[in-house]
Amino acid sequence: MKVILLEDVKNLGKKGQLVEVSDGYARNYIFAKKLGLEATSKNLNDLKLQKAHEDKLAAQRLEDAKAFAADLEKVQVVLKLKTGEGGKLFGSVSSKEIAQAAKEQFHLEIDKKKLVLPNPIRAVGTTIVPVKLHPQVTGELKVVVQEA
Repeated sequence: MKVILLEDVKNLGKKGQLVEVSDGYARNYIFAKKLGLEATSKNLNDLKLQKAHEDKLAAQRLEDAKAFAADLEKVQVVLKLKTGEGGKLFGSVSSKEIAQAAKEQFHLEIDKKKLVLPNPIRAVGTTIVPVKLHPQVTGELKVVVQEA
C-alpha cells in the first residue's frame, strides 16, 4: 500500500514522502498514530499543492533575506565604548551589543544568534561582521567602535 507520510518516521521516510508499506503496517501503525495518509488521487493532489505552496514561501523567504542583506550593507553601526591605553577596550563587544545598537540606530531587527563573530571585537576600529540571514544568504554589517 502506498502511504503519504505526515511526519518523519524512523527507518521509513521523511514528512511529505510517498512510501510503500504493507497493508497491516499502514493500518495498525501509520494510520492509527496519524503518521500518514493513504495515497489516493485526492491526497496526492493535496500533497502536490502543499509542496508548491512551501516552495513559494521558501522562495519568498530567500528574496526577503537578499533584500535585508542589501539593506545591511548600506548601514554602519557605531558603538562608543570606554577604552584603555592603545585603543584597547575594557572587555569586548558582544553580538548582543551589536544587535541592540543596530535596533536603536536603524530600527533593524537582527537576531544576535545570526551574527557570526569568529573573534570578539576588543579594539577600536571598523570591523565587518557576517550575518547569517538564510542558509544561502549571508549579509555583512559594518561595525565601528569608537572611544567614548
